[in-house]
Amino acid sequence: MFLSKVPGVMITQFIEVLPEGKSTPDFLRKPIALTIQEGKLAIFKANVCGDPKPEVTWGRAKGDMSDRERFQKKYDEATVNLFHQIHRVSGEEADTYKCYAINEYGKAICTAALNVIEGENLGNIECPLFCLGSVDPAEFRKLKGVDKQEAVKEPGEIDERFWEIIMSADRKDYERICAEFGVKDFRVMLKKLSEKKKERQEEQAKYIETINNLKHIDIKGVGIASFEFDLELKDPASRIFLYKDGVMIPYSDEEEMKHSLKTVGKKLIFSVRDLKAEDAGLYQVDVEEVNLFSTDFKSKMIPTVDFIVKIQEVKAKEREDAMFECVLSHPWPRIKWMGKNATLEEGEKYTITVSEDKLIHRLLIKDCSQLDKGIYSAAAGIKTCSAWLLVEGNITSSYLAQYVIFQMKETAEGFIFSDDGHIMSRDGASHKLVINRCQEEDSGKYRFEADGRKTEAILNVEDPPRFDPDDLSAFSQPVIVKVGNSTTFKLPFVGREPMKIQWYRKGEELLDDNTTKIEKSFTQSRLLLSKCQRKDTGEIKIKLKNEHGTMEAISRLIVLDKPTPPQGPVEVLESTASCIHIKWRAPKDDGGCPVINYNLERQQVGRNTWKKLGDIPGVPEYKDNDVEHGRKYCYRIRVVTEEGVSDMMETDDLTAAFPSSPVPPKVASAFNNCINLTWSTPTDTGGSHILGYNLEKRKKGSNLWSPVNPTDEPIQEKKRAVTDVVAGNEYEFRVYAINVSGLSEPSSPSEFIFAKDPKRKVEDLKVADTSYTALSLSWNKPTEEVGVQDEAKGYFIEVRQAECIDWTRCNVTPIILTTFTVKSLKAMAMYWVRVIAINDGGEGVPQDLDNYILAMPPPVRPCFTDNKMKSFMVVRAGNSVRILLNFEASPWPEVTWLKDDVPLLKRVNISNSESSSQLLITSSERSDSGIYTIVVKNLVGQESFSVEVRVTDDPKPPGPVELEENVPSTVTVIWEPSPDEKRDDHLHYSVSKRDSTKGSWSTVADRLFNNKFTACNIMPGREYHFRVYAKNDMGMSAPSESPTWGSERRKDKFVVNMPAYKTCDLRTAPAFLVPLRQHTAPKGYECYMSCAIKGNPKPRVTWYRNNISLNTNTNYLITNICGVCSLLILRVTPKDWGEYNIQIESALGRAESSTKLTVRGENSTDLL
Repeated sequence: MFLSKVPGVMITQFIEVLPEGKSTPDFLRKPIALTIQEGKLAIFKANVCGDPKPEVTWGRAKGDMSDRERFQKKYDEATVNLFHQIHRVSGEEADTYKCYAINEYGKAICTAALNVIEGENLGNIECPLFCLGSVDPAEFRKLKGVDKQEAVKEPGEIDERFWEIIMSADRKDYERICAEFGVKDFRVMLKKLSEKKKERQEEQAKYIETINNLKHIDIKGVGIASFEFDLELKDPASRIFLYKDGVMIPYSDEEEMKHSLKTVGKKLIFSVRDLKAEDAGLYQVDVEEVNLFSTDFKSKMIPTVDFIVKIQEVKAKEREDAMFECVLSHPWPRIKWMGKNATLEEGEKYTITVSEDKLIHRLLIKDCSQLDKGIYSAAAGIKTCSAWLLVEGNITSSYLAQYVIFQMKETAEGFIFSDDGHIMSRDGASHKLVINRCQEEDSGKYRFEADGRKTEAILNVEDPPRFDPDDLSAFSQPVIVKVGNSTTFKLPFVGREPMKIQWYRKGEELLDDNTTKIEKSFTQSRLLLSKCQRKDTGEIKIKLKNEHGTMEAISRLIVLDKPTPPQGPVEVLESTASCIHIKWRAPKDDGGCPVINYNLERQQVGRNTWKKLGDIPGVPEYKDNDVEHGRKYCYRIRVVTEEGVSDMMETDDLTAAFPSSPVPPKVASAFNNCINLTWSTPTDTGGSHILGYNLEKRKKGSNLWSPVNPTDEPIQEKKRAVTDVVAGNEYEFRVYAINVSGLSEPSSPSEFIFAKDPKRKVEDLKVADTSYTALSLSWNKPTEEVGVQDEAKGYFIEVRQAECIDWTRCNVTPIILTTFTVKSLKAMAMYWVRVIAINDGGEGVPQDLDNYILAMPPPVRPCFTDNKMKSFMVVRAGNSVRILLNFEASPWPEVTWLKDDVPLLKRVNISNSESSSQLLITSSERSDSGIYTIVVKNLVGQESFSVEVRVTDDPKPPGPVELEENVPSTVTVIWEPSPDEKRDDHLHYSVSKRDSTKGSWSTVADRLFNNKFTACNIMPGREYHFRVYAKNDMGMSAPSESPTWGSERRKDKFVVNMPAYKTCDLRTAPAFLVPLRQHTAPKGYECYMSCAIKGNPKPRVTWYRNNISLNTNTNYLITNICGVCSLLILRVTPKDWGEYNIQIESALGRAESSTKLTVRGENSTDLL
């Protein structure tokens, strides 16, 4: 038996030497594993070779393959491929299938697994090679999911589809995928995932150099989805396969194909075009038989599209072109056009066009004939719409009430034939067949023959819904009704039954209720609407539909009601001492009638009576000239139409008066020859627009106010530069507001201001210190001019955030010191800072910092401040787990906790502060064991620290203890493992011994990781008792007692019988009584190897590791006591991994035994 060059193929050769030119069977291509949707077709493909040509048979591990309709074998002579097809796959066919290739010289075997996905998308089951009409009803129900028994899963078993998806997913998506598949044990899943990834990496290593930059499937364009990755193959000729839900999909390098592969350097891009709902599923990429990448394309990722404008019925004459057109809600590259249940393609008969924005799609049918008449449909995604194409030709057919005339001119004698036997002979040169009052039974094919020549015509008599033109014209007229009254819509129709009748109001279908009643009969339908309301105004539509077509008619309902009140707010166009001119907006709803008048009333504020001003034409404005200066007025306005008067709208109080006094002017800046002032609009403008302002000034110590501007030339802007000043003098200012009524009272005077140049900039502005909420500034005084007494009177500090444009002053009164601390800052925000020096002339030029300031302490890389941080802790199950770590970092760091390199579960509480972080599990479980890592990261860098947490409990005692004697003077103690051994990899055993000559117990072995121990120096004539304990990080279990070994020998009378002396050769060749066994030890623990030997004379013992002698190596304790040879490794490290040999030799011979030591907890690739 030997292996093939194709991995996974086993070959058995029947004879030792093959004849020349002959060979055993082998597989050139073996079947690959399939994952198939239930109900679809599964195909295993194989290619075999061998001389003579082998016979191929198929089998399965568990089930029966006798059903030939379901299990079929095929052979393709062109490709020399063998196919094994399984039709209508169900959960019962999920199995391991075997392929046998046999000839007279040998046999080749390979296997492939079939996985069946049950219970999803059964509505799209493909049923090749059979039709539903021939399927047994029970089988049909099974295909559709009826009476289908779910596959029984073992508790905790995980769906294989889950592993395919998660092995190609990012870590950040693990939690979401686990939630979708109901996987709750995160730790067990990660452990198994690591094993599966390791297995896949080993399989991929056969064909792949590197694979990276995996990007899952996503929508990339209009109707296109793609996924990509970088791939480097060992053999560029290796084949790449694409699967969807386990079914192989053909693809091409042409981008116009449905599935395409584009290669750009090392990057492979797979694309799926013209997306539809059935394109959702699990996509897999394989190289040969090895899976590379899996990605799940969910149906919700496929954009939904609908028809905004559906295709409409088209009428065309023979030999003319007909066009269907539709508009979509979203761009779609190409829709599917159908005609008479057949897909239409671009060609001589049909032209399919799409607009540039992919929204408008058109189908042009060229040279229409009677054969083109029928229903055409358009499909975009899962949405469809259809309409009729009616072709009018030489045959005129009406609906049941008219007649049909066939007319041909021919000189020879002719006959007209029809399917129902109508015959009419020639009438001169014209041949005519007239069918009066056509009925459905008149439909058929009519043929005319003359002198061996013939022509045919088809008569189709249809009866779609129709309206009488007069009735339709009357129905289309709007119906006007007053609010609260009832109205009726009635429309007769004809058409074949059954007829579906629907009524709509403003696009919503109407159903029978308290105010709506629909009456239907064979010839008409009536809609009765009672207690109509204004909101019922809108379009009324009736829709009739039968198997031959659809017909619609539209009318309009207008419900009259009184109007709504006028709309505010009221705008004051003019307000003077003798006039108030106001304007408002028309009502939102005029009640169905135009506005005739507006009715106005006026009340003087403070009085109880309203004065009627009368009706004004339908213009929404009014000028009241009968007002008194200084009085306040309120107005009520109503809308008047033919249907009545609306509710009133009441205005706010309006005044015909002077404006109020402005606020005192403010000094913007001051110089030796100019003072700049600003002010604001008065709070009360007196009911009219402000026309301008008058400004006055007064020198300090004077009682005289002098105007700044001429009184007949008001200042239009709310600012003024006063140049009529004397350097060194102090001035104050006041301002008047002017409106249509006149001049307001003067404002209060401004503060006194010197006519003096402002102070220069401060010098050497810098930041002394920063924190998250404050920053400290320092600067030097401005340079003073020689001989000028102009010392700075104080300083203002202003700040603004980077995203703001307005400066905020930090101090209300000037400070004298040249240092200042800005407080109440927003942590990590950016601020601009400036300092302004002031003197008697006002504020000087601001001095800004060169760069913005971040509200944070000086940058500090994260580091942990605890000197003695524990990296390992043991917690009893049920107790709390608390890990508190202190650190320092600036700016505030981002703290992340991970467990075994994945995010924590929600039951773990994390508390973070500026300098510490705490992890707390209030009630721990064994599943909480693992390595917890904290990552502290900020702008400067990051630091991490890991703590191994082991949640355990006192171990349960070992099982029953048995004693065996394999070597004289030794006893082998064997015990059943503790129930905690599987879930605690730190659990080990200790063995104690007591003999009948001693009363105390002594420990003979400790830290044993197996379930067997051999005790030496067992003396005959004594009773021995053994105890076995289970130990872990938490403590020690109760002992398990062994049965008594041996018996105490009684002393009898000593009698010596001297036998006859006979020389005997006691020499024996070296041999092993008990050989070495396999050992697996955790890293950092003790490993004890032993074996039993015999031989006389005593053989010489030599230990080897990887063929290197260990007898002189001080790292190993080697003993040989009474034929029991042992080797002890006190602390196992990855370097101890390897093969160990013991050789015993003497003059009579030599023997050897070997074993292998595996170090637990390390990857094999890291240890080799």
